[in-house]
Amino acid sequence: MSNADHKDIDHRILEYATKVGLTTLDELQYVEVKLFKAFTFLPDIAMHFGTFNIKKNFIRKTATSSIKDSIGFLFYNIFDDDGTSSGTSTIKLPGDAPFVRIFPFTIQQKINFTKNTQATYVSISISADYLKSFLKEESPYFQFLFDDTNSFLIEELMTDDILRTVNDIVKKEAPDTMKSYYYKIKAMELLFYLFESLRKRESSVHQKLSGKEIKSIYQVRDKIVSSLSQPTSIAELKQIAGMNELKLRRIFTQVFGMGIYDYYQHLRMKEAARLLRDEKLSVSEAGYQMGFENLSHFSRVFEKHMGQKPKKYSNNLK
Repeated sequence: MSNADHKDIDHRILEYATKVGLTTLDELQYVEVKLFKAFTFLPDIAMHFGTFNIKKNFIRKTATSSIKDSIGFLFYNIFDDDGTSSGTSTIKLPGDAPFVRIFPFTIQQKINFTKNTQATYVSISISADYLKSFLKEESPYFQFLFDDTNSFLIEELMTDDILRTVNDIVKKEAPDTMKSYYYKIKAMELLFYLFESLRKRESSVHQKLSGKEIKSIYQVRDKIVSSLSQPTSIAELKQIAGMNELKLRRIFTQVFGMGIYDYYQHLRMKEAARLLRDEKLSVSEAGYQMGFENLSHFSRVFEKHMGQKPKKYSNNLK
């Protein structure tokens, strides 16, 4: 990409940021932007997506938005870009792990960027009133999103429908005509699949979270992600979080939609599936690498989280 192309992308990023009321992106000096597209459907929705190589370790903080009572949806590092440049790593550290995050713009988010890695994302901002009209009869189930007294933070695991739609947005060529309308439909399709997944969560009371609690719960999540072949003890997680077990479990379930052990097992099976798919390991090799001594137990856990036994999953890849 030429210097002129880079300057054009940087200009489009700043132009978009100004249009939707975001602060200027001073961190542009720390990244090499490979892809950036943005669409505004003001006053209710804005969407941008892109891919960039990280040249320096830094923390990006989200800013305010001009969209009234804006709720943010960030789909981060959940798809691969075919044009990975040399010198970048596709290995995801805990802080760079894929996630789908929902948050009010009144709560500033911090996102870690690691030098010599590639970051990819889709970001949607939507007004609370517009989202409520979109959810219609389902909106009471998500009332915590619209309660001014409630500070919420939610992360959701990936589904195949979400992943497919994200790739449609980023990788497929938009039609020559009615391009903005196409991307608005895609944004709403992505939100549909996300809320379809969220609707399956067990009903729970969402309590206001402090910045300290949010930071602690992510430190717990990062510890779980960093040790998938061996579970971390609750005692160690309590120490990391600086809270008692009951509070730790309640906040973790509120943010991530499942208990600590189920979350650990789900990520563990996702990694086992990756080993079968990308590393071409046998079922026994994948099971042993993920810390299972009993392959029958591995098969049962894999089927519970992935919908089929590992042998069938592996055979379907051939």
